[in-house]
Amino acid sequence: MSVNQIETNLEAVTITIAHLEKLGNCDPELLEELRKERDRLLRELNIL
Repeated sequence: MSVNQIETNLEAVTITIAHLEKLGNCDPELLEELRKERDRLLRELNIL
């Protein structure tokens, strides 16, 4: 996967997490899975 695609996915996951947190009534398990995915993408980009 190209860096640009990874960055695009990272941006989408981050925005989704922020949106769900703002709503305040989402599934905690879903948020945890999204956070894990965000961390995986950050590691793939050598940021985390």
